[in-house]
Amino acid sequence: MGVPERLAERMSMAEQHEYLRARFSRRTMIRGGAVTLGAVAGGAFVPGATAQAAVPTQTVASTETVDGSLVAPFGRHLAFGNDPRTEITVSWQVPVAVKKPFIRIGARPWDLSRKIEAEVRTLYTPAGVGASGDHTQYYLHAKLTHLRPGQTYYYGVGHAGFDPAEPHLLGTLGTFTTAPARKEPFTFTAFGDQGVSYHGLANDSLILGQDPVFHLHAGDIAYADPSGAGKTADTGFDSRVWDQFLAQTESVSKSVPWMVSYGNHDMEAWYSPNGYGGEEARFTLPDNGPDKAHLPGVYSFVYGNTAVISLDPNDVSFEIPANLGISGGTQTTWFEAQLKKYRASKDVDFIVVFFHHCAYCTSTAHASEGGVRQEWVPLFEKYTVDLVINGHNHQYERTDVIKGNEVAKKLPIGGTAYPETEGVVYVTAGAAGRSLYAFTAPDSYEGHEHEVDSVASFINLKDGKQNETVAWSRVRYLNYSFLRVDVTPAPKGRYTTLKVQGIAETGDRIDHFTVARKAK
Repeated sequence: MGVPERLAERMSMAEQHEYLRARFSRRTMIRGGAVTLGAVAGGAFVPGATAQAAVPTQTVASTETVDGSLVAPFGRHLAFGNDPRTEITVSWQVPVAVKKPFIRIGARPWDLSRKIEAEVRTLYTPAGVGASGDHTQYYLHAKLTHLRPGQTYYYGVGHAGFDPAEPHLLGTLGTFTTAPARKEPFTFTAFGDQGVSYHGLANDSLILGQDPVFHLHAGDIAYADPSGAGKTADTGFDSRVWDQFLAQTESVSKSVPWMVSYGNHDMEAWYSPNGYGGEEARFTLPDNGPDKAHLPGVYSFVYGNTAVISLDPNDVSFEIPANLGISGGTQTTWFEAQLKKYRASKDVDFIVVFFHHCAYCTSTAHASEGGVRQEWVPLFEKYTVDLVINGHNHQYERTDVIKGNEVAKKLPIGGTAYPETEGVVYVTAGAAGRSLYAFTAPDSYEGHEHEVDSVASFINLKDGKQNETVAWSRVRYLNYSFLRVDVTPAPKGRYTTLKVQGIAETGDRIDHFTVARKAK
């Protein structure tokens, strides 16, 4: 993005951000700022429901408008708020500035009389910052609160000149369903490292067929920054890739909350010192993390009997250190407090943690991240985390049950793990769409088992790579795939289960296992 390579190697993400802002400051002042937010208050739209907008950092009036009837919204994507039973954010994009953007919502598709104005977040990328050209993106958000648990709502997004309640636009309506008030069976899906491609689109189509109640994206979302090193020297950065990604994803994300975590390719230095200013314009995630200013992708939510925690491993990564130490330790402190809280909760049985860099993987590309093993693996084990989902390595790999960096129990395909007494299972699900990596050992998956005693790999440490030979690599599949998890509650004292499946782009099952623990 415009910094000499040798200089960029020595700069943190915040330093690279300052370099770019200084270099392009004159051009930025002419256009009115890199990130401009305009917020408007919302009001009641269904009985007992309200909408609200995030507080803007600055407001700049836009002069670029066209006839609204010629502009169609696209890239709708949902996200839970802090409480999935009562809070949903609907986000979308328009290709040019529009007047008076809004959302309509109701309990029936023919009753969308409630109309709430939307918050606008304008993202400007000047020519010279990578390959983006002179490009402005317009993102809109409506944060809906006080919804009814277990209720399906219909919604339409629009602006002056484009009203989704008009008969000829009813085909643009979407739906979402809030989490139920009581524990019920449900399904969720997960993957990482998607980007824009045929394979990414194919995985989305398969995921939609699983009927998930939410989807987890474990980082490296769109690949607008193809280098992924958090360096301003990356001339391939192109903010317009996000337009393609959100259009590709809409088939799922317009009805399934799309809960993202941030990876190394999601650090974009131009927009903010932490690299996440672009993501903050595009996504509205739960704001219950430890430090929204530095770590906007760190949060938690509870759905049914399952707590889900999103972490930011850029904060602890030795391999790609652009944001190493950005939280000053507050993320790990917050994480342990969350684990302690959820383990003590009578309503939570399972804890699922997802983030980008892998604690345990044998890919020839990135393999294992020593920072994650150092900071978080002891906490996974102390609080008996039930499932850890990662991306970063573009393949499917699943471990045995691990404790103390060793195999605590072999977990064959179809086996059952009991985390309360045995240890933790880790799944790398990074084959959502980008080009695939490689293993040093043969593939071994359902119907094609090829068991080996050990696998040669390495771990990224503070002083560089260190080779290791591991025995915990149980399932390896080198092709496009995603994860499906079926959660089944149980009466107190009986075993509640997570049934986990790896599913290939072909639709074939490549792995399955069960995680079980006694219900509270």
